[in-house]
Amino acid sequence: MPIIEGIRVQNYRVLKDVTLGRISGIEGSPLTPFTVVIGKNGSGKSSLFDAFGFISDCLATDVETACDMKQRGGFDRMRSQGAGGPVRFEIYYREAPNERPITYELSITTDDSGRPFVESEILKQRRKGQKHGRPFPFLRLHHGKGTVWAGEEAVESEGEEDRTQNSVELTDLSQLGIATLGTLKEHPRIKRFRDFLKGWYLSYFYPDAARSLPSAGPQRHLNVHGDNIANVVQFMEREYKDRFRSVLQRIAKKIPGIKSIDTKVTDDKRVLLRFNDGAFLDPFFSQQMSDGTLKIFAYLLLLEDPDPPPFICIEEPENGLYHKLLETLATEFREHATGKKNAPQIFVTTHQPYFVDALSPREVWILEKGKDGFSRIQRVSEINIARNLVEEGLPLGGLWYSDYLEAN
Repeated sequence: MPIIEGIRVQNYRVLKDVTLGRISGIEGSPLTPFTVVIGKNGSGKSSLFDAFGFISDCLATDVETACDMKQRGGFDRMRSQGAGGPVRFEIYYREAPNERPITYELSITTDDSGRPFVESEILKQRRKGQKHGRPFPFLRLHHGKGTVWAGEEAVESEGEEDRTQNSVELTDLSQLGIATLGTLKEHPRIKRFRDFLKGWYLSYFYPDAARSLPSAGPQRHLNVHGDNIANVVQFMEREYKDRFRSVLQRIAKKIPGIKSIDTKVTDDKRVLLRFNDGAFLDPFFSQQMSDGTLKIFAYLLLLEDPDPPPFICIEEPENGLYHKLLETLATEFREHATGKKNAPQIFVTTHQPYFVDALSPREVWILEKGKDGFSRIQRVSEINIARNLVEEGLPLGGLWYSDYLEAN
């Protein structure tokens, strides 16, 4: 399963220039499989969450559509105040733990008419055996024109570049180059990155959506809003019947007051999700359950997906949950991010100390707004007093609540 070791965001709202983890050319420790960002209101947590969403939306639609989505309001509102340069992203990731890292760079700006377009796009990786020096770009585009190298290992050493080099020119500058070239058989490395990015899951779960009555029909994966939650349960029951019954039992044990969970298909072929709390003979349907119960069930169901997304991003999972459930939820996230061979990488933003109590300093990053109005970020393990106090047994969330986690 691919894993992101670092990301850099520039000129995106309050994120004038922030880097998490390790990126190309800069020393640093990579992101952990379970990474959490904390910070006060207005510190930039939502902007960071939306930066991942923006990249994903650019691939799913195009740059202009992604900029104009309701939550962004156009390129001019997205770009950091006073910034004259492009909005830039850099993703540093590995396709597998022992594989050579790959860097993806994306730069977006506007043309003379104010319309956003892809200014430049680069995918680069060091050659086999290369330990130093600049990675070799197997995709390099500027204003839609550039070069691409075909094949699985197109360039083994210097001097071989011309053998598999092709010139390309895109006709639509609002489309990502990886969206177009990643569909071609001769570019498997670009395809793998495109598929990785396409597989990101950003949660926009709404309890009211989960209360809807979808048409009956099994569905493999939970969608971002959660309105097909009963269909996913139906799929799991059909495809992984014995295993899924044990999964539902485990989930039920983690939700206070719930004894069992199952589904019922109505006469008009709608799917009902049923919760039995043990106190009543008749079960409660999802339409009668609390927001918190539906939310934690959705998260746990997502984690139990037999074929999980490679990257899961969740903003403020604590909303609507009983505070004593938060440490359990944080522990579940960590166990699923680290406990399996094909485990997803999980990225969470939060402002709830009870959730942070279950975390280690290395897993947590703190965002703060500087005097210039832009965000700055630091790993909590780099704050000496916080690291020392945690080693002495103090909970991390309590330290944050007491203002011991101020970035240096």
